[in-house]
Amino acid sequence: PEPTWRSSQPLSQLILFRMEAPFGLSSIYAPARSSIMACAPAEQTKEPLSETLKKAGKKALGGGVAGAAAMVAQVGALMWMRTTVNFQYRYGMSTGEALRHLYKEGGIRRFYRGVGPALFQGPLSRFGDTASNAGMLALLDSFDETRNLPTAVKSVASSASAASFRIFLMPIDAAKTILQVEGADGLTKLAAKVRQGGPLVLWHGSIGAMTATFVGHYPWFYTYNFLNAHVPQYDRKTELPMYLARNALLGFCSSAVSDTCSNSVRVIKTTTQTSTTPIGYGEALRMVIAKDGISGLLFRGLMTKIISNGCQGLMFSVLWRLGQDAIEARQKKNEAEAKLTAEASK
Repeated sequence: PEPTWRSSQPLSQLILFRMEAPFGLSSIYAPARSSIMACAPAEQTKEPLSETLKKAGKKALGGGVAGAAAMVAQVGALMWMRTTVNFQYRYGMSTGEALRHLYKEGGIRRFYRGVGPALFQGPLSRFGDTASNAGMLALLDSFDETRNLPTAVKSVASSASAASFRIFLMPIDAAKTILQVEGADGLTKLAAKVRQGGPLVLWHGSIGAMTATFVGHYPWFYTYNFLNAHVPQYDRKTELPMYLARNALLGFCSSAVSDTCSNSVRVIKTTTQTSTTPIGYGEALRMVIAKDGISGLLFRGLMTKIISNGCQGLMFSVLWRLGQDAIEARQKKNEAEAKLTAEASK
């Protein structure tokens, strides 16, 4: 029989924990992601698509409450690093040069341009990823021809479904990113770009965003699985600090490898998306290479991004995990009480 993941969480969430991370949080999801390593044969249970999506919605909402608290906190603490990364993706410079340039443009406030779209984008991305991923898995399981496909194939299909959903959010991402790159005049420049190239320019960079997700997806899991098999494990109940530190380490290393593999795609995506005039990927590629060469294409903003991911993983692994556990415990308690009430009323 088709293997299923031995975990209390549905496969629909486990596959895309990296994609669901609000505002780039990834290593904080390592505790749940570790269960991907263990799989065992199990009987297939057929479930209506509506029920699957209903469960996914509840799960996304629960994660969203804990994730939202972490997201708001990290926007205040770390958005300045994300702004620096996107600015470097577009214009190059070292981390120090980019920081000094941005500060001269507007002080501390300059680093938080785009904060509104960032807060709005996070919850929408999270819910959309979870729901679309669960829907694809349920759809594949509803047909005899696709029900017994290997889990790896289902993972690719569900990843494609969730990544496709992000196309609908590209206008929000476009507003956020151009504010980070161009500062206070970002929306004015974006509006001028729309007048010149039409509303479709709001979706410029969407293929690059999807490609970067796929390029980074499997290196992340390969690195995580390798480290998970070789780094000593700790009991969550009796060795919680070491348990969380291990997960943060695995998440950081996996993100570093993934970011390195996908960095060139993100450079092209950001250059295309934030150009003040409509350009294609080919022209963006030539612009980057003409200014900084192949090294610029491969390494623009990479060190800043790796440091940013490391900081946010260390800061929020405990916060998010404990919050998520508390919400799930409360949900289970409410479900148990509702079940008892229903039985008593019979």
